[in-house]
Amino acid sequence: MKTDFTLNNKVIVVTGATGILGGAFVDAIAEAGATVCVLGRNVKVANERTQAIIDRGGNALALIADVTKETDLIAARDLVLSKYGKIDGLVNAAGGNMPDAVVQPDQDIFKLNMNALKEVMDLNLFGTLLPTQIFGEAIKDTVGSGSIVNISSVATVQALTKVLGYSLAKAAIDSYTKWFAVELSRRYGDKIRINSIAPGFFLTEQNRTLLTNEDGSFTERGNLVIKKTPYGRFGSPEELSGGLIWLLSDASKFANGSKVTLDGGFTIFSGV
Repeated sequence: MKTDFTLNNKVIVVTGATGILGGAFVDAIAEAGATVCVLGRNVKVANERTQAIIDRGGNALALIADVTKETDLIAARDLVLSKYGKIDGLVNAAGGNMPDAVVQPDQDIFKLNMNALKEVMDLNLFGTLLPTQIFGEAIKDTVGSGSIVNISSVATVQALTKVLGYSLAKAAIDSYTKWFAVELSRRYGDKIRINSIAPGFFLTEQNRTLLTNEDGSFTERGNLVIKKTPYGRFGSPEELSGGLIWLLSDASKFANGSKVTLDGGFTIFSGV
């Protein structure tokens, strides 16, 4: 049986590739046969992950860039094009929260830290739009077809306390994914697609202190998440890989502006 799940000979850029979920993404993409461009701000981690892929017989390139800085992204794009001559796909995995943007239960909600909220919005929303503008244009200009995958969140479906800025940004990404999918199709037919993945709860650098204590036990919030998840556990980063490869590959050619939810049942469970 013919399979369309391969990414052989494709060049895929992954932003946020030095994070926990990003690490699983670049490994999965490399295993599917693509050349993966590991983009992040952490030089050490980007180089280590790139070298690990090469050591396993894959192809990878480290890109050091801040997704909120256009000049960084243009330089990264130019490096990819100078080495490979094309870009076939983009995964917008950069994002997260920051401590000053977390709204605590005893905090006056009429005195929110607007600067911190704007920073989170900038990272998650414009840190998705900017790479799409720059790498998406390269997809159009070099191969004329490809797939872009954004990262949404279960926070767009149900209100999650504390994480206002993150929730606002991810809700905006949902709207952007649908809007941009329509506009891409009106201009380029079925050649360039954009979809998203909505992960449930995974332990990352940004949420670890919210969900777990120093000894590894769950915080009150962590226990509430586990109770609300029918699987009764957090996800493992590798459990996002199947959905990601499907969206990047030709197997999902008719998916456009769609959101794939991978959350262990969190968003479908009422709690009763």
